[in-house]
Amino acid sequence: MICIIMGVSGSGKSVYSQLIILSTLGAFLSEKLGWPLHDGDSYHPQENIEKMSRGEALTDQDRLPWLLKLHEVIQRARTSGSDALVVCSALKRLYRQILLHGSKALTASSGPDPEILPPLPDVLCLFLHGDYDLIHQRMLARRGHYMKADLLRSQFDALEPPLEDENVLVLDVRRSIADMATEVEQRIISRTLSPAVTELQQQLK
Repeated sequence: MICIIMGVSGSGKSVYSQLIILSTLGAFLSEKLGWPLHDGDSYHPQENIEKMSRGEALTDQDRLPWLLKLHEVIQRARTSGSDALVVCSALKRLYRQILLHGSKALTASSGPDPEILPPLPDVLCLFLHGDYDLIHQRMLARRGHYMKADLLRSQFDALEPPLEDENVLVLDVRRSIADMATEVEQRIISRTLSPAVTELQQQLK
């Protein structure tokens, strides 16, 4: 099973984003489940990091190599039958499609009749949801991260919340990390036991 932990910067996805609780959802789940954690921030090319450090929002073109690299991480875990946690803002549906399907998503989305590719039964999207004011305050209080709080508005403007057909679990960031992690663990157990996931795991072996 692969869990993509997504949301705008400052929502508590990674080790940089949490204000008071040092163990964020990604790190907490990694320790609790024993799964490897791949933080999307670590996969950004240097050009993206420098751009965000200057307070400039990334374009779709800036994000494309980064998303394709994370797709490779997800695909390697899937084909090897491994579990993994991947932290990525994944603001737009197209970004999430690229994470799941790579360059196939770009082909499907282009042309006069764009196509939405189906979700993958062994990939669960964890959407950390919170309002602008709360997350803005968290970003103002954090230290040591290259992304500036001023970029938060651009992230909210770009955000396309995942729909039910994207295998999503919505988590309110006002809840405690432990509380959210418990709900995630319960969902993982129920999905792991589903016939669709069991059949897919057999096909990938």
